[in-house]
Amino acid sequence: MRVQAFMFYGCAVFFLATDVVYWLWSKDWTGTSVLGLAVGLSGLIGFYVHFTVRRLERANAGPLYEDDPEGEIADAAGELGFFSPHSWWPLFVGLSAAAVALGIVFGWWLVIFGVCCAILTTIGLVFEYYRGHFAH
Repeated sequence: MRVQAFMFYGCAVFFLATDVVYWLWSKDWTGTSVLGLAVGLSGLIGFYVHFTVRRLERANAGPLYEDDPEGEIADAAGELGFFSPHSWWPLFVGLSAAAVALGIVFGWWLVIFGVCCAILTTIGLVFEYYRGHFAH
């Protein structure tokens, strides 16, 4: 995974160079700001992957199997982690976000209702594994 982190860092450097050249040639704020966002997002993803690799290497007390040049496919055998089963909460979070967006168009009362629904559904999404059938 370390290679993926450096790929995103490389994308961030490429977008930065492209952003500078684009600004010098066009003096356009829209494209320059979008490329600036691309720099930030690539750097953010690269930092996250790099941070996660370092944390996993500390937990495994060594390099990960995909970073080991002498690694075998069998090294990846076993449990890979916890994968979420089906959940209805993302649908309700999306509907409440849509209510907020429509509230900006139709009225502030809908924004307030949508924000209240978004808070409740986000709490439900975060704490869904503390109750019910899939409780840990």
